[in-house]
Amino acid sequence: MYGQPGYGAPPGGVNPEVQQWFNAVDRDRSGAINAKELQAALVNGQGKNFSDSACALMIGMFDHDKSGTIDVNEFQQLYAYINQWLTVFRTYDRDQSGNIEEAELAQALQQMGFRFSPDFITLLIKKSDVQSHRVMTVDQFIVVCVQIQKFTEEFRKRDTNMAGTITIGFEDFLGLALNCST
Repeated sequence: MYGQPGYGAPPGGVNPEVQQWFNAVDRDRSGAINAKELQAALVNGQGKNFSDSACALMIGMFDHDKSGTIDVNEFQQLYAYINQWLTVFRTYDRDQSGNIEEAELAQALQQMGFRFSPDFITLLIKKSDVQSHRVMTVDQFIVVCVQIQKFTEEFRKRDTNMAGTITIGFEDFLGLALNCST
């Protein structure tokens, strides 16, 4: 999918390009795609398949019936979602290396409305980059951005005074962390 432009679906149906991708990804012809099938179809900027966690996260986001798989309509939503993130990623991967460095990540997150410290940006890169190259691939970028968005939504629900701080119980914190991490 890397490099494929996204298109809207024809009224009342699935975009033919999306249907073609779905058919190619649905290797067992079950009519549904699981995380392993999705992983086999997605390649990051380093020529490697997307990580297990990225694929599981994306399937989970669009698996409305919690079956562990997505159908062609859910896949169409996922396809559009991935293409949106690819556009953002490419915007900040200025050297077209297939990776974004700390400064590029900081700019991307700032553009999304987040003002994180340089130390926090470094932490995000270190957490994502298991090979210590101080860069982030597109799948790692998607995972980090989705997790930040999920945590932000949950934080805002609890920050009823919009003060930028919350008081949270330990179990609530653990539930929040577990739900936002996958």
